[in-house]
Amino acid sequence: ALGWACWKTYVGRPETDQLRCLAMGQLAGGLFAAKKYEDALPVQEADLSLSRRHGEQERSILVVQGNLAGTYYALGRMQDALRLRRDVYFGNLRVVGEEDRETLSAGINYATSLKGLQRFEEAKSLLRKQIPVARRKLGESHDLMLSMRSIYAKVLYQDPAATHDDLREAVTTLEEVGPI
Repeated sequence: ALGWACWKTYVGRPETDQLRCLAMGQLAGGLFAAKKYEDALPVQEADLSLSRRHGEQERSILVVQGNLAGTYYALGRMQDALRLRRDVYFGNLRVVGEEDRETLSAGINYATSLKGLQRFEEAKSLLRKQIPVARRKLGESHDLMLSMRSIYAKVLYQDPAATHDDLREAVTTLEEVGPI
């Protein structure tokens, strides 16, 4: 309701108006939070198009792309989600570096998409690079670190080519992480 109220308030303003753009983002976020993914999708696509057309900063565009990728994922459009999540991860890596929380979070989303498409080797490789960075930057008990390790364990045990060592590592990791 709040998203629609924001949008109705500012829709008559020029498309470059900052409040109008923020209202569009609020509407998209509200629709996503309400699990109205089909309704959120065109709003997010329009938001991304506007952001690109009006020269928003790259970090802002990466946020919008990440939100759109989440909607694609929720709608089962896994290839579209993977493509955008890869772009968001490498974009954040380039713009803010590997230790930034946005980059670490984008890496989790990218690895989740890789896992969902059963691209286990790529997901393992990504997470094996990210986990030491997250451990150093955030510490062992941070939520992002715990999520990353949990996803890593799932990648290990869901891989049909998993070895006994992989399965042992997955069990050990899940025991260390605890319930998430």
